[in-house]
Amino acid sequence: MAEEQSRASGPLRPIELATASVLAALAVVLTVVGWFLPHLTLIAAFAVVPLGVVSHHYRLRALLAATFAAILLSFLVAGTGAATNIVECSAVGGLVGTAKRRGWGLPGVAMGVAVIGPVLAGLSVGLLFLFSSLRKLTLQQVKNSWKTIKKLLSNLPGSSGLVHHLDSWVNRAITDWWATIAVLVILSTIWFSLLGWVFVGAVLERLQWIRAQDRLDPDDADQLRQPPGPVPATLEEVGYRYPHSDHDVLAGVDLTIADDEMVALVGDNGSGKSTLTRILAGRRPTVGRITRPGRAGLGMVGGTALIMQHPESQVLGVRVADDVVWGLAAGVEVDVDGLLGRVGLAGMGDRETSGLSGGELQRLAVAAALARRPALLLSDESTAMVDETGRRDLTELLRRLPSEGTAIVHVTHRPEEAEVADRRFRMTAGFLIPDAPAEAPPGHLPPPGPELDLEVREMREPERLIVQGVSHTYGIGTPWAGTALEDINLTVEPGEGVLVVGGNGSGKSTLAWIMAGLLRPTYGTCELDGQPMHTRIGAVGLAFQHARLQLQRATVGKDVRAAGAADDDEVGVALRSVGLNWPKFADQRIDALSGGQQRRVALAGILARRPSILVLDEPLAGLDHPSRDALIDLLAGLRRDQGMTVVVISHDLHGMERLCDRVVQLDAGRIVADAPREAAER
Repeated sequence: MAEEQSRASGPLRPIELATASVLAALAVVLTVVGWFLPHLTLIAAFAVVPLGVVSHHYRLRALLAATFAAILLSFLVAGTGAATNIVECSAVGGLVGTAKRRGWGLPGVAMGVAVIGPVLAGLSVGLLFLFSSLRKLTLQQVKNSWKTIKKLLSNLPGSSGLVHHLDSWVNRAITDWWATIAVLVILSTIWFSLLGWVFVGAVLERLQWIRAQDRLDPDDADQLRQPPGPVPATLEEVGYRYPHSDHDVLAGVDLTIADDEMVALVGDNGSGKSTLTRILAGRRPTVGRITRPGRAGLGMVGGTALIMQHPESQVLGVRVADDVVWGLAAGVEVDVDGLLGRVGLAGMGDRETSGLSGGELQRLAVAAALARRPALLLSDESTAMVDETGRRDLTELLRRLPSEGTAIVHVTHRPEEAEVADRRFRMTAGFLIPDAPAEAPPGHLPPPGPELDLEVREMREPERLIVQGVSHTYGIGTPWAGTALEDINLTVEPGEGVLVVGGNGSGKSTLAWIMAGLLRPTYGTCELDGQPMHTRIGAVGLAFQHARLQLQRATVGKDVRAAGAADDDEVGVALRSVGLNWPKFADQRIDALSGGQQRRVALAGILARRPSILVLDEPLAGLDHPSRDALIDLLAGLRRDQGMTVVVISHDLHGMERLCDRVVQLDAGRIVADAPREAAER
């Protein structure tokens, strides 16, 4: 479990640092809001909740790191009082989180409060004794607050006696300030503990299905003391089983990666390819062993660099140039412009990463990996969303890198990419088969057509999707504004199959979001049956380019059900239609799926809603060949048998002639061609 791993010895791990940083920031926000906004002082007490979650999930040192960061930031923003609130919330949150984890119950918390309450009271009184200026400021704040309250009370009829008694009591409290402070701190500790017990528990229940796992960080603390030396690497009888799983995803893997070769890894979705790259990146295998000269050194200069299937999850910089050097020490020299040129992003250093297309994000991930001058580069489907020209260029770049001192392990479904490697291996149900051909062996999925008995909603004959005079600019009115589309005019007829093509950054994904109503164009209109698309969200089913962003539930079955399936029978039908077996995948966790499997689950959820129009953004990226063919056959069957309109955005044109009879080409945000498929091919 992640919690057990995070409490091992050694320095803070990345997952602990990341979680502590985010929750510390949340604690500061709650404190500052409660400190500054009138009548919202209670909100500051809720800072105990995020700090309690840190204590529940991770080691004491993670809580201390979060506390230190929160104290520093809150002091800079709001002064001593806010910092003091963080200290108290951290102490109470640490107590409540530990009690929840160990099952102490309220009696255990009460015993803890009996200890930390007086300790916090003593520290508070001691600080005020030592710092007279702070004491005067604190007492003056109390006096000013009482004056305001006293003035309000004095305006009430018959309140003079009450005001007199309260005035006397407040003056005595200020005179005996040390006792007053001690009592208030103890009472607030009790209050914070009760608040924390209720709300930390509620938050933990909501987060119970999230079991954060750092699948890259090595388990062995001894590795952290070794210098980087990832290759040559030898795996002997390596196997791996994920926590809470009942089967191995890797079994008996024997493999040696030399320091001057390119190795291609092919195989069907879910066969274990990505898990094997994690083992090479430093993850400790469940069984077997891996030997190499030093540690994997993931992310270190001269260590291992990993390009993941989902580039959006590893792009952190605001600007392209910032992301290339993100995490590198200040003294490391990097030719940022040169690296961007090598991956096809020349001149884009000042672009914001949030405006990049999927293919551009993948290119950026390659540049950031090369900035580490790695001895081992693990490329997991790093070209899946790159246009055809870019794929050829990146593949050629990977082929040259071993001669420059970087060993390559490239995971791919594309035969032309595997062909250029020195050696090829195929993963099959967790087993590694050497000397594999680049082409996939014959295979098929169950024919999807008969299974999909979810009929689409009835479409009225004039129901056309009309895009008229559409232009869109991101960040309009700002210095970093960027135009994605210009004067797009496009009509999609009912039952039509349209293929939208174009290079990375040509505006295809922006057009898809506008057609689905999720993005309102800066200029122009997009209408379905005469109604603006932003008023008919859901009428068009959109499959995101990054499928993981579309999956919002813990397990496959729950996600498809939430997406639109009426019952488990419909969930099963939708999953089988995209080649996923319902009993096998029903309880599979989303984060345990491969990228291709996640893409199929997202599509199953869309189909369960029975849309009359489908817009699919790179639906074939990351799918193995049998899955691609089955998906194309499924969509073609929906067009033929149920009259569904299908708009496909794809760089992968193989088999598309079975689905789309019209091709629209975008270039630099404009339509440069719109013709029947036969004419476009000529």
